Amino acid sequence: MGVVNVTPDSFSDGGRFHAPAAAVTHALDLEAQGAAYLDVGGESTRPGADPVSAEVELSRVLPVIEALAAESSARISIDTTKADVAAAAIRAGATMVNDISAGLADPAMLPLVAEAGVEYVAMHRQGVPADMQDDPRYGDPVAEITDHLRERLAACFSVGIDLDRVWLDPGIGFGKRLEHNLALLRRLPELHSLGCNLLLGVSRKSFIGHITGAEQQERQPSPDRNSPSPLQRLGGTAAALATCVAGGAALLRVHDVAPMAEAASVAYALNQD
Repeated sequence: MGVVNVTPDSFSDGGRFHAPAAAVTHALDLEAQGAAYLDVGGESTRPGADPVSAEVELSRVLPVIEALAAESSARISIDTTKADVAAAAIRAGATMVNDISAGLADPAMLPLVAEAGVEYVAMHRQGVPADMQDDPRYGDPVAEITDHLRERLAACFSVGIDLDRVWLDPGIGFGKRLEHNLALLRRLPELHSLGCNLLLGVSRKSFIGHITGAEQQERQPSPDRNSPSPLQRLGGTAAALATCVAGGAALLRVHDVAPMAEAASVAYALNQD
């Protein structure tokens, strides 16, 4: 799954593809590199990000989705927590809703997904982007996150969503400290008890910078190869992604499709009997 941020304040690419034409060109390039899904988002979910209105979100994503529906053969995902945005995106050609709130932010979301019959990603988060990294706490993070996702899966079932269309995402970096993220990646197979395919997003996440000792405060791309910019986390991302593959993740949300597709292919081959 290739990431298409149509925002001016993304943590990873600093709004490089905010303009619709640039976003479409970038998305088509990700598809050419091997992306089977294109995840289009119009609201930043980086730590500390402020929410935007549905109108702003729609103005950003609809031109991109409409163009991709006409030009791309990849599946189009809308990254949103708002049912109104998801509905408009589906009408424009999206066939998946990637909801970081797992239906908790908007009570109309799950009924919409059930009626539309699209794929749905239910993600775990603690808090909201504006405050989620302030003081996240867990007893056993894997057990608690598994229980939460089990509850959200039951909520999907209760409104008539076909569970074969549901993907579960433990939400690496969303209200989680380094130790919580590492526990999830080490114990990823435990989430298979829920019986759904897993989607993981580890690409360029700050936990990689914590492990390597680099600071992760820079938001803009830097030409300095010694910079702690998220763009410099390629090697760490590949290592984390290989762990996701070993743990049984079926879909990987990434910024750098070509090298991560290569890493995933090798990791998958190494984990076959």
